[in-house]
Amino acid sequence: MASKRTIELVQATVPALQAHGLALTTHFYARLFTHEPELRNIFNMGNQAGGQQQQALAQAVLAYAQHIENPAALAPVASRIAHKHASIGIRARHYPIVGRHLLASIREVLGAAATEEIIAAWAEAYGELADVLIAAEAELYRAAAAAPGGWDGWREFVVERKESESELITSFYLRPADGGALPPFVPGQFVSLVLYIPELGHEQIRQYSLSEAPNTGYFRISVKREGQDPQGIVSNRLHDAVNVGDRVRLSPPYGDFYLDEERTTPVVLVSGGVGLTPMISMLNALAQTTRRAIFVHGARNGRVHALKGHVEQLAAEHAHVEHVVFYDAPDATDVPGRDYHFEGIVDLERVRGRVELADADYYLCGPLPFMLKQRDTLFSWGVPAGRVHYEVFGPDQIVTAPKGLVDSVALAA
Repeated sequence: MASKRTIELVQATVPALQAHGLALTTHFYARLFTHEPELRNIFNMGNQAGGQQQQALAQAVLAYAQHIENPAALAPVASRIAHKHASIGIRARHYPIVGRHLLASIREVLGAAATEEIIAAWAEAYGELADVLIAAEAELYRAAAAAPGGWDGWREFVVERKESESELITSFYLRPADGGALPPFVPGQFVSLVLYIPELGHEQIRQYSLSEAPNTGYFRISVKREGQDPQGIVSNRLHDAVNVGDRVRLSPPYGDFYLDEERTTPVVLVSGGVGLTPMISMLNALAQTTRRAIFVHGARNGRVHALKGHVEQLAAEHAHVEHVVFYDAPDATDVPGRDYHFEGIVDLERVRGRVELADADYYLCGPLPFMLKQRDTLFSWGVPAGRVHYEVFGPDQIVTAPKGLVDSVALAA
């Protein structure tokens, strides 16, 4: 716990962070990459180009300053950060480097307002946070390496199969190149994949949800093509240049958004677009049980609706599995009642009679506005916050929305 004086000084910087936080984090990243260019291999340069990471870090620094007296308030965020960091290989040695450039940036952006006492207070506060994350990440590394078939760091995999799931999404079936076993994981978790990007001249790392239930033979990721968006540079290269027989490197599975397999109560999965990938893993696992499962998914139309036939088959073969489909822009070949059930964006109010179930757990995944809409609907029904679980792809911002939903923030990556 930081000292009382440090807490006072850090909290006193909140107005400056509110006014200059984005300028600070933009300066920080520019400074970091100028002095430590090798870190470009770790950081998501697509998110850097779009400004999303700078905004996410600005909100994270502000939230930390606002909650420094009660760090437990950010515990869920810290857990998610630790999983993200472990998946991309952030180690204890990186923290002093990042801390040095963060403190220098505070000095350079805030100028005379950044007194030596304030810099010392932020150094202590950063050290406290770093210690928490380093300890959490060390435990994640230890557990990943100790698991049957597990490892620490990167492991080479071979693309055994590449299968188109829709016009935009392709699945990659990946087996360990060493022929060894795979570790167990919990449905909903992700792996990081590292790939060399010729146009950048260095490697990049991206996280992809595992889209198949745990099994001993392979990992599957289902990847969306992202057009010209710089954030999609790794996904697009997977589509265009990675084929059967090629090799990629993966992290062990990580992530704190996953199916609670100890419960026997109903599960409602709600996803939009490529947010279906962790849901398919959960649904496949649930199909192997007798636990009631309802999958509500929204897509633009049938051309981009991935794994549609697979979900329909699960529902046909298992009486405890149901599915509901929303298309917000069905095309001429999409037939109501056959290809989709409702036109428009996912609106849980329209299916409330089917999905409002006693003691159900609700798992949400999709773009942030989608997430907040579903969250607000569930809370308006009186669903306890502890029964609503969520995952947002990308460098998510802290959202101090009603009921205190806090979305994940990657402090460094």
